[in-house]
Amino acid sequence: MNPLSTACGGEGGFGGFIGELVEGLHLTADLYRCTCDRALLVDAGRLADLCRELTRGVGLTLVDEKWHTFPDFQGQPGGVTGMQLLAESHLAVHTWPERDGVTLDVYVCNFTTDNSPKAERLMAELLAAFAPGEALTNRLQRGSVDPAAPPEWVLERLNDHSSYGFRVRRRLATRRTAHQLLEVLDTPQFGKVLRLDGHFMTSEGEEFFYHECLVHPAAIAHPAPRQALVIGGGDGGAVEELLKHPSLVEVVVAELDGEVVDAARAHLGAVHRGAFDDPRVALRIGDGFAHMRETDARYDLVLFDLTDPETPAGPLYSAQAFALARRVLSPGGALVLHLGTPVFEPEQVARIADGLRAAFARVACYGLYIPLYGAYWGMAVASDTLDPRAVDAATVAARLAERGIADLAYYNPGVHGALFALPNFYAALVGEGAGG
Repeated sequence: MNPLSTACGGEGGFGGFIGELVEGLHLTADLYRCTCDRALLVDAGRLADLCRELTRGVGLTLVDEKWHTFPDFQGQPGGVTGMQLLAESHLAVHTWPERDGVTLDVYVCNFTTDNSPKAERLMAELLAAFAPGEALTNRLQRGSVDPAAPPEWVLERLNDHSSYGFRVRRRLATRRTAHQLLEVLDTPQFGKVLRLDGHFMTSEGEEFFYHECLVHPAAIAHPAPRQALVIGGGDGGAVEELLKHPSLVEVVVAELDGEVVDAARAHLGAVHRGAFDDPRVALRIGDGFAHMRETDARYDLVLFDLTDPETPAGPLYSAQAFALARRVLSPGGALVLHLGTPVFEPEQVARIADGLRAAFARVACYGLYIPLYGAYWGMAVASDTLDPRAVDAATVAARLAERGIADLAYYNPGVHGALFALPNFYAALVGEGAGG
């Protein structure tokens, strides 16, 4: 099969600028043992329809295309070769149905704007659609002033002006679930990493930063938590931390997407450490919002262990969700959730903090740097009575000892108070006095 020759077109027609080399991003992937609908490997029309949908969905501009299905050969169906010319450059696809293989080529130029995130998303969507057993990917910076840029990186935007990322050895899973794009990546820095809809969620190497600080400040402040509810938390990391408190007799996990739990069981044992198999844990696959609305149970701790507000978890950052959380709390109970980064998402952090204050009498914001998230991160404990800021280091030390909690990599008596000592800019953002 002869690949089509391609010409790099540019946004706004930059190809007419003779003699100028414009920076761009070139992504390639070789896919093996694809488990997608067979028609995507042998039917040019079906494959073209998919590529049009995905290309437009990520915001790239289709200007022309050509697709061709090769004839059968020696009893084997012919593959498909095709190309989309984009205002930003091109997408090329070639299939080998006799070995369930596909090669992909996504190239975007960054003449008037940075199209790299769109290219990354398009490649991830294509990987999810073809569902390969194995994928080898490459990331090339083209036309760069500095040609030594590492070739295989996965990036996430902190906001419209900032991004960060990690190098990836290989992809362990890439698929679109009923709710989101799910990826499990093997990285040199943090081992196995879970990403949902392009956002880094957790990793083997540093999950303790987030999970220990999500769970223990409120759990230690409570004299003896018995029931806990985790909304989200499909990676199991928060559940594993909760189970370290011996007074807990039940932890209910209401996770929207069962495939997140499946991926965690398959790849993230170092994060959950078998927590889902503990008899105290009750897993409920479904809408956490609905669970709070319909349950008659009451909980000492409610944890919103969620993806970001711009994802399917968005409704859980609302005044209605906070009111429901307050309804299902036992007297003396508390809601805990993350707010985002006050550095890169100040408006979001302020909005969520204001919503919590409208629902609860006491809101204690706190923060820490989380390596996987690339930023200083905000969290909050909201309650009508419980205030973790009132618990001193001696009390924290005593409760950790009484509960036999020693397997901690981040949280300790000194850290407890330090978490609530807010930098001035963060304190002002959430309406608290400097230092907490």
